This record gives sequence, structure tokens and C-alpha cells, in this order.
Amino acid sequence: MRSAILKTAISALIVLLLGSVPGLAAQATAKPDTFALPNGFQPEGIAIGGGPHAYFGSRATGDIYRADLRTGEGSVISKGPGTPSLGLKTDGRGRLFVAGGTGGDARVIDLRTGEVVKSYKLTTDPAFVNDVILTRDAAYFTDSRNPVLYKLALARGGVLPDEAVKIPLSGAIQYTTGNNANGIAPSPDRKSLLIVQSNTGKLFEVDPSTGVTTEVDLGGESLANGDGLLLSGRTLYAVLNRLNTVAVIGLAADGSSGKIVKRLTDPRFDVPTTVAKYGTRLYLPNARFTTTPTPDTTYNVVAIKP
Repeated sequence: MRSAILKTAISALIVLLLGSVPGLAAQATAKPDTFALPNGFQPEGIAIGGGPHAYFGSRATGDIYRADLRTGEGSVISKGPGTPSLGLKTDGRGRLFVAGGTGGDARVIDLRTGEVVKSYKLTTDPAFVNDVILTRDAAYFTDSRNPVLYKLALARGGVLPDEAVKIPLSGAIQYTTGNNANGIAPSPDRKSLLIVQSNTGKLFEVDPSTGVTTEVDLGGESLANGDGLLLSGRTLYAVLNRLNTVAVIGLAADGSSGKIVKRLTDPRFDVPTTVAKYGTRLYLPNARFTTTPTPDTTYNVVAIKP
């Protein structure tokens, strides 16, 4: 009897603590594995950083939306310029780097205020600035229409440059009709970059100083419809958007070869485009490319265990 009374008292104390400490109840509750984005948002990119928060870019307006991964609740923190916000990456200084799609530009946003710290016109030619990766000393952007990387060299302390530098891509990659260079990630040894070519299904290693590319040996496997990339250790996650699949690739340390060890699918996938990791989960926004967008079209984010 005494044991039962003690258990009841402990349970009551836990309930009291959860209700009285701000945020504790939410932390004790399981994080949602699916949550909504605003109707008509048309998401594409995702980045996670600055606590348990995910950031999403709208390919319709360029708005940036922040969601709390503990609750799934969120709001727009930065209004877009009316052109897309595609690939996203956060740094350790509270900034978000944004690939501007058909706008041919890149933006750096202060995540505390939502203000644009700096904007870069990367090219005046027709372009599709698709994705971005941050290294220790630079940000690199892909262009799916033009065989170049755009580099923002970061000075000591993360100081932003006045303008971007174009690095022409050469070597193995050959641009053709459709979306070419798309997702970008570092190699496991951090000495090169990896980019996926959506229309050919090939993965390339890029020397960031010269732009020379070599094809990564995947043993004949294809990454057709390859979109966002995420490196975790020596594991590369490649989102194959219209295939509703994430290819999981085990890479050599230098990134020169790899093997697809499994393919992840989920019935909740509806053309996911990009991927970010938080804890033991992968988060992917559903871009719904096969659904005609309207102001009332619903969009969401799904979390899976790799």
C-alpha cells in the first residue's frame, strides 16, 4: 500500500513539474513526425540550426519560414523578394545562406531579425541557382543551368565578401537539357565537394579551387532525380525527388567512390526535395512538384528514421 501511495505521489509531482516549468512539457512530448507548412508555400530547401528549429524557403515568394521541431509550430521570419528561395544552410553565427533560383542571386539573412544582411547578384544570364554548402572558409552555390559554382569567400570571423567569384566547372561533368548540378555537399575528408546531376543521375567530386570534376564511382547505380544532399560521417543521403526515395550511400573517405547501401521510402513522401538531420531523424519538406500549386495547396514536412 505504501509503495502504491509513493508511486502516485511521484507521478503527481512529475505532472506538476511539467506544467510549471516553461517548455518542459513540450520537451517531454514526442516531437511530431509530420507537420504542416503554410498553404501555398511551395517549399524546397531546408536547414536546421540555432536550436531545435528548421528553416524552409518558398520557391513561390522567397519567404523564409521557421518551425519549432518540438511542436511543429512556426511562422514566416523573413519576407522574400518575390523570387525563389531554394537551397539553404545556416552557420554558427546566426545567419542563413539562401540560393535564389531563377533570381540568379544569393542572400544572407540574419536569423534573429529576418533582415537581409547582404545580397549578391551572381549572374545576369538566365540561371537556376539551386543549392548551397558552407565550408570553413566559403559558401558555394550550384547553378542547374550554367556549368559554374559561385563562391563567397569568407574572411576571418566569417566576414562576408563584397562579391561572389565564378568557378567554371570542367572535366567529367557535361551539362545537358534539364536540371544539371543540383545538391551539393562536402566529401568526407573535406578536401573536395560533391554535386549530384539530376538529369543524368551522376555524382561528381569537384576540386573547389579549380572546378575540375571527376565522376564518383557508384558501381553503375543511378541517382536520377537527385536533389538535396546531406553528408553525415561517411554516409551521404541523396534525395531523389520524383522517385519519392532517399538513396543512402556509403562513401570512401576521399569521396571518389561509393555504394548505395539502401533506399529509404515512406508513404508520406510527396516529392521531397531536400533533407536535414536533427538528432536521430531526417526531416524532408514535400515540394509536391506533381501537384498544380494554388494559394490553398497544402504542404508539409515529414520526419523519418534513417
